[in-house]
Amino acid sequence: MFRRGESVPFAFLADSERFRSNVKPPPKPRRTTGQRIGGALVGLTVVAGIVGSLVLAGPALDTTQEDGGGPAATAEHR
Repeated sequence: MFRRGESVPFAFLADSERFRSNVKPPPKPRRTTGQRIGGALVGLTVVAGIVGSLVLAGPALDTTQEDGGGPAATAEHR
């Protein structure tokens, strides 16, 4: 059997690591005005939801309560 001069049967595969293409991918399509407004509205909705949940949860997370609120306090007021 004869021996080939190249170490790899397909030399172009071995050289593919060095290959750089001069072909650019097509540019991304620009977002339309409606898509920009929609993205802004989604962002505002998320931010408003987070702020609203913090505002509504604030009184529930407050550790200092002015009224007794316990069973002993209700028994005294009867």
